[in-house]
Amino acid sequence: MTSQPTPTKAASGPGGPGEPGGGLQAGLKNRHLSMIAIGGVIGAGLFVGSSSGIATAGPGILLSYALVGTLVVLVMRMLGEMSAANPTSGSFSAHADRALGRWAGFSIGWLYWFFWVVVLAVEATAGANILEGWIPAVPQWGWALIVMLVLTATNLVSVGSYGEFEFWFAGIKVVAISAFVVVGGLAIFGVLPGVDAEKAGLGNLTGHGGFLPNGPGAILTGVLLVVFSFMGSEIATLAAGESEDPQRAVTKSTNSIIWRVGVFYLGSIFVVVALLPWNDPSIKEQGSYVAALDSLGIAHAGQIMNFIVLTSVLSCLNSGLYTASRMAFSLGQRRDAPKAFAKTTSRGVPMAAILASVVFGFVAVFFNYAYPKTIFLFLVNSSGAVALFVWLVICFSQLRMRKIIQRESPEKLVVKMWLYPYLTWATAALIVFVLGYMLTDTEHDGRETVLLSLLVAAVVLVIAVIRQKRGAGAPHVHQVADDPRDEAPVKVG
Repeated sequence: MTSQPTPTKAASGPGGPGEPGGGLQAGLKNRHLSMIAIGGVIGAGLFVGSSSGIATAGPGILLSYALVGTLVVLVMRMLGEMSAANPTSGSFSAHADRALGRWAGFSIGWLYWFFWVVVLAVEATAGANILEGWIPAVPQWGWALIVMLVLTATNLVSVGSYGEFEFWFAGIKVVAISAFVVVGGLAIFGVLPGVDAEKAGLGNLTGHGGFLPNGPGAILTGVLLVVFSFMGSEIATLAAGESEDPQRAVTKSTNSIIWRVGVFYLGSIFVVVALLPWNDPSIKEQGSYVAALDSLGIAHAGQIMNFIVLTSVLSCLNSGLYTASRMAFSLGQRRDAPKAFAKTTSRGVPMAAILASVVFGFVAVFFNYAYPKTIFLFLVNSSGAVALFVWLVICFSQLRMRKIIQRESPEKLVVKMWLYPYLTWATAALIVFVLGYMLTDTEHDGRETVLLSLLVAAVVLVIAVIRQKRGAGAPHVHQVADDPRDEAPVKVG
C-alpha cells in the first residue's frame, strides 16, 4: 500500500488527514515561517560566545564572521534550491538520501538528530543557570526540568503551538538585536542624545594594535570559535514542509539569508568592537554585549542581556526539539528509524519522535550534572563538528540533485545556486579546509572536536553501510513530488 499525498497534509504518512498517523499537517502560518527563518540565524552563541572571538582576533573577528556568514549564505542557497523543488520534513537528509544514496541520508540524518538532542541539554542548563539566579529557591536541575517539560508539552500540542512560541521568542531576539545595532550605531557616530560614550568611535577598529592585533592567523582561529553559532539557519527548510505554501516559504527564507546574516551578525559585532576597544577587560569579564551596553550607561545592562539570552536559549530549545523530532519523523518514514517515529497524532504531531528526542535530552542533562567533565564533555565535543558535516553533505547533494531536477522537473528550479557547479565546489573546499584547520587547533579543543565527531560519524556510517547491504529500510523513490507541499510517496506497511 502506498500513501498518496493530499493537499491538506504537509507530509505523507499512514492514515488520512485528521486521523492518528495522518502525517504532518500544514499548521505553520507565513508569519511563523518568517520569524523562524529570521530567528534561526540568531543563536544564543552569538550573545554568549562572541567575547572569546573578539579576544582572540580583535576587530578582525569581523572577517571571521564575514567568512562564516558567506559560507552559510552559499550553503543555504544550495539547500534552498533543493528544498524549493521538493519541500520535505527531512530536508537535507532526504535530499542526500536521493542524491548520494541511502547511506548518506541515514548518516547525516542521525548525526543531525544527535547534534540537536545534545544542544537540548546544553541550552536547558544555560537557561536554568539564569533562572536560578533570579529565583534561587528552585535548584538549577529543577529549572532545567521545568523548561524541558514546558517546551515538550508545547511541541506535543501541535506544530502551530511550536510556531507561536517561536514567533514570540524569535521576535524578542530580533527586536533586541535590532535596537542594539541602531542605538550602538548612533553612539558610535556621536549622535545618541543624552549618552556620553567616551570610548566609542571608529578608531577602535585600528587604534589598539591594528585591525589584526594578533595577526592574520587569528581570523581562522576566530572562524573556529564562531562557526557553530550559525547552526540553525537550515531550520526554516524543515519547518517549510508544515506550512501552507512550502515553496514560497523556502524561497523567501533563502533570498533573505544575506541581509539576516549581515544585520544580526556583522552589524551587531561591528557595533561591539566600535563601541569598545577589543582588549577592554569588560568584554571578557561581562560578555561583549553587556560590556557594550554598560559603556553607554544603560541601567541594568546585565539583567537586560540575561533576559535576551534566556529568550534565545528558550528559542533554541524549542527549535531544537522541533528539529530533532522532525528529522526522526523523516528517518522513520524512510525506515531508517523505528516505524513509530513516522506515526502522528490526529493533530499531525509525531509524538514518538518528540518523546524519544526529549528523553535523550533529559539523559544528557543528567550527564551534565553527574559527569560534566567526562560523558557530557564527550557528547558535546563529539557533536561539535556536525554542522560542518551537514554543510558538506548539502554541497555534494546539490551537485547531484541539480541534474536530477533539471532532467525530471526543470520548472521546479525556482531557486538556483549561483555559478553552479563552480561555487558549490569552492564552498565544499572551504568547509574541508576549515575542518583541516581545526585539526591543528589544540588551544580551543578544535582537534578533539573534529576527531571525536569523525569517530561518531564513522560509527553511524558503518551502521548505514551494513543496513544498505542488508536491504534495510524503505525502497528508494526516484521522483520529485508534483505538488510543492508533498514529499515523494513512501511505502508503508
